[in-house]
Formats: sequence, C-alpha cells, structure tokens
Amino acid sequence: MAAEQTYTIPLRFRKMENLHIVFWLFKDISWCMIWKPLGIAMIFPTLIIAIVIAVRTRQFMSEVCHNVAIVFWISANAYWMISEFFAFDTKPLFGEFTFKHLAIIPFIIGILMLAYYYLVWKPMHKNAVETM
Repeated sequence: MAAEQTYTIPLRFRKMENLHIVFWLFKDISWCMIWKPLGIAMIFPTLIIAIVIAVRTRQFMSEVCHNVAIVFWISANAYWMISEFFAFDTKPLFGEFTFKHLAIIPFIIGILMLAYYYLVWKPMHKNAVETM
C-alpha cells in the first residue's frame, strides 16, 4: 500500500492565515457597527493577505482557485460595505438594480473560478496531486 501524501503549511504561512481571519472579522464587525474608518482600513490588510496567500499556494490548482475566489469574495464584500457606508448602495443604477448590485460581479468571478476548477480542471487532471 502506497504511503498517503500530505500537504503541510509552513508555520509562518499559517500564522499569516490566522491573522487574516482577525483582520476579516474586524472588517465585518466594523461594517456591522458602522465604524467607517476601521472598516475601510481593514480592507487593505484583509485583501493584501488574501492575495499573498493565493500567490503562495499557486503550485496547487485547488488551492489557488479557492484562494483567488476568496480574494474576489473579499473584494465584493468590501465594495458592498463601502456602498453602504457612503449611502450609494440604494441609488438606482439601471432598472431594479442599485449600485450595491455591482458587488455581484466579483462574487460571480469567484464562483467562475471554482466552477472552472471543479468542472474543467479537476476532471481533466484526475491523477494530479491536489489538496481537494
């Protein structure tokens, strides 16, 4: 029986990922409590660390696709938060759509990343070493 392969994360990367969660929570708490300066300030470390994580995991398609989807999720979330903070979220864009609805664009890009991974890449690379 062949030994099962393992995927390990260096401790310094794991610490950064854990700090990323702290920044993300502060961003979302600030959004909930309408603490505009802190909420806006937390976008930057949250997004930067998400990008760094995506770049560092690029050797595994499963990891990079999921992490890039997270980058787009945070971007959509940040835009939505800003639209509420500055009260343009309910302003009409066209028809029934408001400026808040523009957040759907990065959300959809994230979904498309995952759809590509699960529906295209993974079936074509059944023997590839992946984390998912």
